[in-house]
Amino acid sequence: MIMKRRDFFTNGSLALLGTSVFNPFGKQADPAMFRKEKIAKNIIFLVSDGMSTGTLNMASLLSQRKYGRQSNWIKLYQDNMGRRALMDTSSSNALVTDSAAGSSAWGGGIKVPNGSLNVNADGSFNKPILQKFKDAGKSVGCVTTVPITHATPAGFCVNNKSRGDEYEIAEQYLDLKFDVMMGGGSKFFSKETRSDKADLLQKYNTAGYTVIQNRDAMMSLSTKGNKPVLGLYAENALPYTLDAMHDSNLQNTVPTLAEMTQKSIDILSQNSKGFVMQVEGGKVDWAAHANDTAGLLYDQIAFDDAIKVALDFAAGNKETLVIMTTDHGNGNPGLFGDDKGFDRIQHFKHTNDWILNGIKNDFTTAQVIERIEDAQGYAIKNEEAQILLNAYKNLDSKGLYNTYKLPFQQLAHIQSAYISVNWASMGHSGDFVELAAYGPGSELLNPFVKNTDLHKLMLQASSLQTI
Repeated sequence: MIMKRRDFFTNGSLALLGTSVFNPFGKQADPAMFRKEKIAKNIIFLVSDGMSTGTLNMASLLSQRKYGRQSNWIKLYQDNMGRRALMDTSSSNALVTDSAAGSSAWGGGIKVPNGSLNVNADGSFNKPILQKFKDAGKSVGCVTTVPITHATPAGFCVNNKSRGDEYEIAEQYLDLKFDVMMGGGSKFFSKETRSDKADLLQKYNTAGYTVIQNRDAMMSLSTKGNKPVLGLYAENALPYTLDAMHDSNLQNTVPTLAEMTQKSIDILSQNSKGFVMQVEGGKVDWAAHANDTAGLLYDQIAFDDAIKVALDFAAGNKETLVIMTTDHGNGNPGLFGDDKGFDRIQHFKHTNDWILNGIKNDFTTAQVIERIEDAQGYAIKNEEAQILLNAYKNLDSKGLYNTYKLPFQQLAHIQSAYISVNWASMGHSGDFVELAAYGPGSELLNPFVKNTDLHKLMLQASSLQTI
């Protein structure tokens, strides 16, 4: 069980030395001199992209009401295990970061402008942390529920002046020979969907990678081989967890984040020198941009399942530092209303994304009402259905990752009366965010940190570099 893990709170000499010494990022005595804990041989860095505090809270409440259990993240707090902190998420040019600058702060250790991947305003590069650990002989990798070329995994891996150059990022990964890279984004590797018609999948095969593209291939993959693994399970992002839960084909072909995390740990942990990996729940951010409450909360719960995989491994291994956080808030959703409305979410079969992508502009209001009721169990009013239909006449609605300009914001506003969840925006926030750490090295975490501090903490916890 997760809560039988040992407590890694600071103890012994370090606890008695006081804050004048316990300052891993100051210029006083090096706290590593006084540590009795083991060095972190392995690091698992988990990112719920775009997770506002309300997202963390509501997902745990939903888990309690539906499954009878607190989220693993909140239970870690509840049982006083590990360390907890708040983190400043700003970039070098804005209080409100994007995912590229947010991940680069961890990956390169220096704040960079929004949109940049470990490239400073003057054009100079900051070496990404997975390259540092790979050079030190450790196995490294990333898993995500969005394209593996997306900003958050890329921030741990490469230098690129634009996060949008995902076709180029797919090429950059090739020569790095990272041990495991899994997620979506096959369109960035396939000759059928690349404008230059380059067959990157063949190039990866020729370079010695094992390339897999479905759940069965991943689950049957041997953990004993020494070939790097590229797993691509969707053309773009992976499906939302809730939609996959009610689609047997998706369940059979697309792995969950927890399954990808477990398989990656199984592979990476074969290295006697240890491993470092990033795990991203990327669809949490996409759902927040769409104000899609069901998409958000069930993907947050799926992320929490990956946390359990990491914590269970760390509890048995004793040499693994687990870090869990987010790069920024998004949308700042909250529960404002009665339990009855919120409890409806327990019985949802599909996300707002599923609903809106299936509505046609020739639908009647009755058809819209029926589709929503089938998917989520409540019947909206005729006039509310008409508001949605009116939006299909122009398809100019807002929202990042909203390719077809569907009325996500309008549906979320209508939906709030039925599920008691409201949203502040459809964009990132500048909030300080939750950060937790468990395992050797967690004692280095101060109660309030900058995002760049985590780069230094990981290097110091693993003794790759003292600060």
